Amino acid sequence: MRGFPGAEEIAGLADPAFAMPARRRETVRALARAVAAGELVLDPGGDRQETVRRLLTVPGIGAWTAGYVAMRALGDPDVLLATDLAARRGAATLGLPDAPSTLDTHSHRWRPWRSYAVIRLWRAA
Repeated sequence: MRGFPGAEEIAGLADPAFAMPARRRETVRALARAVAAGELVLDPGGDRQETVRRLLTVPGIGAWTAGYVAMRALGDPDVLLATDLAARRGAATLGLPDAPSTLDTHSHRWRPWRSYAVIRLWRAA
């Protein structure tokens, strides 16, 4: 049985190994190179704010992706993905504000547990 490939292996894979657009492939490679070089640490015990800051410097990674990584890989309990379509649909289903800015404002009352709220919103979608 083989585990998931490490960052160095992913960075060195040939183009056909990636069934995705070229731009996304280069984002994955850039992320893998940063992890392999120790420039980016994706461990739950790491500094979440610093990791998000570094993720945002990787070409092709935006706020939603950085937030999702913080929530899932780093275990950050207070990430709201206000622009996430499923979270917005879930908010609407539950009678909550569903526009990103109003959902974000409304979510401040859920701090510091907004990541759990996002999961609840996804389930309600």
